[in-house]
Amino acid sequence: MLKGIRSRLTVYITLVLLLIVLLLEGVFIAAVHYYYLGSAMETLNSRAATSATFFNKYLEGFSLKDRARYILENLSTEESSKVEVLNAEGQVIINSFGFSSGEQVSTPDVRTALTSGKGNYQSLNPVNGERIIAVSIALKDYGSTIGVLRYSVSAEPLYAVIMKIVLNAAIVGVLVIGFGFGLSLIIAKRIVGPIQQLTGVAKEMATGDFTVRAAKQYDDEVGTLAVTLNYMSEEILKSEKIKYDFISSVTHELRTPLTSIKGWGETLLVGDLSDKQETLQGLEVMTSETDRLIGLVEDLLDFSKFQAGEITIVRQPYDLRGLLEDLLLQFRYRGQTKQIRLYANIPDQPLPVDGDFNRLKQVFVNLLDNAFKFTPAEGAVSMTAELREALIIITVADNGEGIEAADLAQLGTKFFKGRSRQSGSGLGLAICKEIIELHDGRLRIESEFTKGTSVIVELPLYRMTQHVPPPLYL
Repeated sequence: MLKGIRSRLTVYITLVLLLIVLLLEGVFIAAVHYYYLGSAMETLNSRAATSATFFNKYLEGFSLKDRARYILENLSTEESSKVEVLNAEGQVIINSFGFSSGEQVSTPDVRTALTSGKGNYQSLNPVNGERIIAVSIALKDYGSTIGVLRYSVSAEPLYAVIMKIVLNAAIVGVLVIGFGFGLSLIIAKRIVGPIQQLTGVAKEMATGDFTVRAAKQYDDEVGTLAVTLNYMSEEILKSEKIKYDFISSVTHELRTPLTSIKGWGETLLVGDLSDKQETLQGLEVMTSETDRLIGLVEDLLDFSKFQAGEITIVRQPYDLRGLLEDLLLQFRYRGQTKQIRLYANIPDQPLPVDGDFNRLKQVFVNLLDNAFKFTPAEGAVSMTAELREALIIITVADNGEGIEAADLAQLGTKFFKGRSRQSGSGLGLAICKEIIELHDGRLRIESEFTKGTSVIVELPLYRMTQHVPPPLYL
């Protein structure tokens, strides 16, 4: 069995070349055969027709024997053909050698000449030791056939020439096939070589070595595959780096609250529990750090569910305006605590959406939380909502530290946190993006470093056929 591409390619090219050579050889041999034998037959036809016409015209009234004697006496000394005169029964009256053998000739040319005036014959197999070409033309007397004038010649010399030409052609064909076989080996090697090199690179990558690169040898499909393989390797390296950075970041994020909780726990254990202020302060810190831990774990769980495709949203129509107003009330107190101004611009008309209330709340809580986290004291955070054709557009903007251009393109991808030193898992925006896309919407981020960031959420407007009251918030 031919298992390799090189073997199959070599065999296929050789077979195609063999078929072409055989076809051309066949056409060539047929042409040579037709040319030599056809020329000989044409010459015999011309000589026999000329002689028969002459004798029929000028020897009319003579007996067949007299005609035969006259024909024999007037044959050219250079005539190489065997000339025979036959009677109406096909018996030889006389031939060019001067013999009257009385031999019965029953070849097809004689029979045809006796019935229709002219006949040709070519023996493909030797008859009496040789192959012949013969032409027979009827001898007539006042319109009646009295005999046959037959010209014949041995075809063996012609077949010898033809066989020599065929042998030479066969030798040339074998050389062509041999040359084609060698050329197919070279072509197969040039085609398969780059593929084998790519296979080796792919095996190296499969073992975890993504630093190896494939060489682009030709500007073709294989070259494109090499470029694609290198691009894939670079993307995997980037993804691996982001993943390792994420693990390091999450490890740090988990260690910090755990260290605080453990530290305050030990302080309370060895301390004076009668100091109520210190005890409350410790419990407050432990509660706050526990909330941070819960948030990190929830982000990880949510993201793993999104990656596994296990997150489903339960849609129902409701007015998004109520959710946004509740969040503004919730974060206004936080703004007062951090000395950050919170502005809002929400239209009076309903903002109907068909979505999952809890998941959309998760998105906007995350966006507002990020805005407050990255905005310094005395800064400002704003939330605006507007209706634009068939879209509801909600923008959460801040005038905080902003995002560098190098990080902006990757923000919102999994595991990417950027260069910020603020706490967080780096999964929040990725999760928000997934939720918005599940709602057939889009999340965009615009930012200018040191000047602030705007996160724009676009959701499709739900066309309500009747008034749908907003859900009750507990």
